[in-house]
Amino acid sequence: RKHYFYADLPVGYQITQQRCPIAVDGNLAYSLSVGKNNMIPKSVRIKQIQLEQDSGKSLHDEARTQTLIDLNRAGVGLIEIVMEPDMRSGDEAAAAVRELQLILQTLGTSHGNMAEGQLRVDANISVHQPGEPYGVRTEVKNINSARFLARAIDYEIQRQIEVLENGGKILNETRAFDYKSGQTISMRDKEGKQDYRFMPEPNLPPLIIYDNETLPVNMNPQQVVNIDSIREQLPELPCVKRTRLVEKYGIRNEHSFTLVNEDGLVQFYEHIVEQTQASPKKVIGWVINDFLALLKQDNFKVHQSPISPTDMSEVLNLLENRLISSSVAKQVLVELWKGDGKTATQIVELKELGLIKDQKKLEQICQGVIEDHPTEVSYFNSYCCLLSECRNEENKISKSCKIQVCSLLMLISQQFLYSLLCKNMQWANELFIRDLNNSHNVIIWFV
Repeated sequence: RKHYFYADLPVGYQITQQRCPIAVDGNLAYSLSVGKNNMIPKSVRIKQIQLEQDSGKSLHDEARTQTLIDLNRAGVGLIEIVMEPDMRSGDEAAAAVRELQLILQTLGTSHGNMAEGQLRVDANISVHQPGEPYGVRTEVKNINSARFLARAIDYEIQRQIEVLENGGKILNETRAFDYKSGQTISMRDKEGKQDYRFMPEPNLPPLIIYDNETLPVNMNPQQVVNIDSIREQLPELPCVKRTRLVEKYGIRNEHSFTLVNEDGLVQFYEHIVEQTQASPKKVIGWVINDFLALLKQDNFKVHQSPISPTDMSEVLNLLENRLISSSVAKQVLVELWKGDGKTATQIVELKELGLIKDQKKLEQICQGVIEDHPTEVSYFNSYCCLLSECRNEENKISKSCKIQVCSLLMLISQQFLYSLLCKNMQWANELFIRDLNNSHNVIIWFV
C-alpha cells in the first residue's frame, strides 16, 4: 500500500506493484515519420510495468471556481508503463504512444481511446547541456491525446530552456497542459520528499508467474499464469504485420502504417486482394485514397462502412476488365456508399456508365453533340482561323494572340470540348501541345 491523502483517493492509500513490478527491462520499437514518406526506426527502453489502482477524476470548473470529483473509476486496476528517458522531442513521444496504443488494441488489453481516458500519459521533461547530468524534471499530468502530448512536451522544453537562459531555476513540480493556450500550467510542487509509508497489502496474495520450466508438476494450467503459454497465443503484433504487408504485397512502407493504424483496414484490404483481379499495388491506392476518404467524410469506422470488400472487389474487377473508366469507378463507389442494396454491376447498367467500345456509336454521339451546338462550332471554327492567322515566321504563336485564343476557348462549352477530344484526341494533342508553348494556355485548353 502506498499511503497518501488526496481528494480523488478516498481510501487514503493506493495498492500498487511499484516496489515489485510484474515486468522489467523491456523495449518498445516504433517509427518516427520525418518528411512526407520517410519513416525512421526508433526504440525506447521500458523500465517496468506495474499494476495499480486508478484514482478518481478531478473536474475543474473555472466559472464557479470549484472542483468536482468523479469517483467512478477510483480503485479500478490499471497498467502503468514506466519508460526510460530515451526520447528527445514531442513527436518521438507521440509516435511511441501511438505504437503502444496499437499494441494494446491488438492484444485486446484496452480500446486505448485517449479521449475517453482509457489511455493517459504523464510526461516527465527535463533539459540539460550535452555531457551534463539530466536537469530537474517537471511532470505534465493526464495528457489525453497524442497530439496534445507532442505540443505539451515541445512547449515545456522551450519553457525550461528560456528559464535557464534567463538565469532562473527549474522547479520539481507537477504541471497540467492547457490545450487552448498550448501552455503548461503549474499545479503543485514536488520539492518536499513525501513519506508514503509503504507496506505489504495484507488482503491480496502474491502473484506468481511461471514459464514452462518452472511450472509445478500436476498443476492445473487454468489456475496459473504461464508466460510461455501466453506468448504462444499472442496475435500478430503491429510491427510484424507491417513487415508482412510490405514483403507479401510489395506496398510502400508508409502505406503499411496507414493500413495498420486504422482498425480493421488490414483485413478489409486483404479480402479485396483475395477477390479481385487487380494487383495489390492498385488495390492499396483505391483503399487509401478513395475508401478512406469516404470513411472520413462520415466519420465512420471500417466496420461501419456500407461498402464491403466484395463490393470494392467488384468495382476493381470492372475497372481491370476495362468495362468502366477510373472516373466511373469513383462514381460507382459513391453510389455504393449510399447503401441502396445495388451491386456495382447493377449501378453501371442502370446509369449506363459502361465504356462504349463501338467506334460507330462513338462517332454518332460526337456528331450529335456537334449538331446540337452550332454556336460552339462557329466559335471553334473562328478559333482555328485565328490560330492559323497568328503564326509568325518561326511557326509560333505571339503572346497577344494566345490571349485572344484563350478568351475564345473559354466560350466553348465543356461538354463540346470533351466530345471533340473523344473524337480527335490525337489531332488535339498534336495541334495544341505543339503550338501553345505556354503551359498555362495548355492547362486552360484541357480545363
